[in-house]
Amino acid sequence: MVSTVYVAKNVYGGDGLGRLGDGRVVFVPGAWAGENVRAEIVEERRNYVKARLVEVVEASPERIDGGTVAGVPGCVYANLSCRGECAAKARQLAEFLERARFDFGEVVSPEADESAMLNYRNKAVYHFARRGGGWAIGYLREPGHEIVEIENDPLAVPAINAKLPEIRRSVLALLTAGPAAVRRDVGRKGVLTVRWSEKTGVKWWIGDAPEELVFRERTCGRTFEVPAGGFYQVNPGVGETLVSAVAGEYAKMSGRTPRLADLYCGVGVFGLCCRARELLGIESGVRSIEFARRNAKSLGADARFVAGRVVANLARLEGADDLAVIVDPPRGGMEPGVARRLGESGAAAIFYVSCDPATMTRDLKELYRNYEIKSVRWFNMFPRTARFETFVALRRRGLEGGAEK
Repeated sequence: MVSTVYVAKNVYGGDGLGRLGDGRVVFVPGAWAGENVRAEIVEERRNYVKARLVEVVEASPERIDGGTVAGVPGCVYANLSCRGECAAKARQLAEFLERARFDFGEVVSPEADESAMLNYRNKAVYHFARRGGGWAIGYLREPGHEIVEIENDPLAVPAINAKLPEIRRSVLALLTAGPAAVRRDVGRKGVLTVRWSEKTGVKWWIGDAPEELVFRERTCGRTFEVPAGGFYQVNPGVGETLVSAVAGEYAKMSGRTPRLADLYCGVGVFGLCCRARELLGIESGVRSIEFARRNAKSLGADARFVAGRVVANLARLEGADDLAVIVDPPRGGMEPGVARRLGESGAAAIFYVSCDPATMTRDLKELYRNYEIKSVRWFNMFPRTARFETFVALRRRGLEGGAEK
């Protein structure tokens, strides 16, 4: 069945949301807020339906030609302007916070910068698999597991694209030439990773990252060593802005909170860029902690890094009145029990960084019992895709003398 739908907004994930004539909610991928579209129902659920965009009857002024990024898996905003994408993401974040009934003032958005929408990723993960008589190398489209060939990547930094034809030839040679055992082994791994940093250049590998490969990255004027398989922000420019924002908020509190805890600290970037008098980092990844210690030593920082689950190490935050806490958990949010205990810790300030507004909101509900939200800011870390990064600064309620000192 094909229906005409007015799209009221774009929800988190990118789908346009409207209502059918019978009142049911309908989600239409590729339809933008303010548009009238014709959509064919493809899936019906109890409380909503999903539909396929058939025709744009009345287009939004923010609709654009997606060009090279159109059709790239995950690029749900390929045909929406930078301004339209930023407006959609800002509204989505505000709605998460409003539904939780938080008092948060306003959401601070980045400037819409058209020049920063493409060629920003310093790391790309491609899949490869047999296709007909040859091999396909590119991004994986879910849920059908189709591989979309990528010969020039509109999301990757120019340095990666300059090397990509040569890398593809090398991978194809490994898959089609040489001993059969080698070809089978490479084929089973099925994943190609290409990573770049200004100091290390472009490196690539198939399967697991080489243990001996180390990248040198630079953020906020400080150099960090990162294992090839370790986490570092994939958008260097926006990553710099995010870390600077966290460091700036900590600087406002540093007179009151000379101690800083960095939870889910990775290789120590957030904590070490804050230049606290005393730093404690906690991270479950043993290899990441090894590099955090190396980075602290090279930077001459007074820091202690502990390998282990955050929930098992929260007792280290005792005596928290002079403590600020940075939290940068994975997409699934904090481990069960961490948000509640952190909310009861008595820390003067908590700085929460998140790449998923749903799990962030869940965790903030626990923190909000004893903390007030001082500011909310989002960063377009992943342009053209549904995802974005959020930074929420919280202060303990009733903190004597205010936050700054």
